[in-house]
Amino acid sequence: MTTEARVREELREIVDPCTAATGSNLDVVEMGLVDTVEVTEGQVRVAFRLTTPACHMVPYFIEEIESRVEPLGGVESVTVDTDNGMQWTPDMMTEAARERRQATLEGYESYYGEEASAE
Repeated sequence: MTTEARVREELREIVDPCTAATGSNLDVVEMGLVDTVEVTEGQVRVAFRLTTPACHMVPYFIEEIESRVEPLGGVESVTVDTDNGMQWTPDMMTEAARERRQATLEGYESYYGEEASAE
C-alpha cells in the first residue's frame, strides 16, 4: 500500500529545472512545490504549486510526477492538479533549500559582482 510519505519520497527525486539551471538543484518537495498528497484506494492526487503563472514546465512536472508515482505498489491512477502560480513564495522552501539557494546566489555574486544576485 502506497502512503503519502512514500509518494513524497519519490517526488524528492524530481529536481526543479529552474534550480538545476542555476546550479542549486533543489527538489520539488524541498522547494515547497508539493502542496498536498492524497492517497485513497489506489488513487493518488498531488496538488502542485507553480512558482510563476508563466511556468512552461507544467508538462514536465506532470510527466515526472506520474512516472515516479504510478509504479508504486497499489497505485491505479495519478492526478496532478496545478495552481495558477500566484501562491508560492520562497518562504515555502525548507530552511536547507533556502540556504543552498542563497549560497548559489552568493557564488554568482562573487564571480559576476553584486548585480548577479540582485533578483
